[in-house]
Amino acid sequence: MLPSHRLILSLGAALIGAAGPVPAAAQSAMQMIERLRPGTGGDRGLRAPGAEPTAPATPSAPPSAPAQAGSPPRPPAATVARPPLRPAEAPAATTAPAGTPAVSITVQFPTNSATLTPAAERALAPLGQALSSPELAPYRFRIEGHTDTVGPDEPNRVLSQRRAEAVRDFLTQRYNVPATRLEAAGLGESQPLVSTGDNRAEQRNRRVQVLNIGS
Repeated sequence: MLPSHRLILSLGAALIGAAGPVPAAAQSAMQMIERLRPGTGGDRGLRAPGAEPTAPATPSAPPSAPAQAGSPPRPPAATVARPPLRPAEAPAATTAPAGTPAVSITVQFPTNSATLTPAAERALAPLGQALSSPELAPYRFRIEGHTDTVGPDEPNRVLSQRRAEAVRDFLTQRYNVPATRLEAAGLGESQPLVSTGDNRAEQRNRRVQVLNIGS
């Protein structure tokens, strides 16, 4: 059965605010819009788990000025050790069909429960803002629940369905997203992101995907 682990809604690369800092919640909503809107890069920025971006080349030091005649030679410039670059967090991968716009958030549920906690509601707020925006108003979305392979297949499928429905209902009730634009599907352990054997706890497989399914 699903423990109180995090469910993941698959997300992409961050947007850069063109006019100065953007509040965190607003920036997240902007990211959701960009990831879910067709024709804006769908799966842009997604990479397989563990892939690291290439670090930019370190610019070479400017050449030293020539020494004056008769002056002692200058010692070579000391090489300053630089701390390793910290790669940006990799956006979560997804099992959505290639080219299908999809996003990702982290949602927490209590063990064997489909009740949204206050923390889960805060995490879903940017998605609600995005789906109620004019940019995404023409489109419909599928909320898919996925689990790992811990526990029997059918209870996992049922619980993933209930959790997907809980997310759908929250978006409808709190953000007035029309119910006709959202559908919930519990897929249990049938579409793992990471292939494992039976009864293997794998956080990356415990997730919810939100996909744009057209107008």
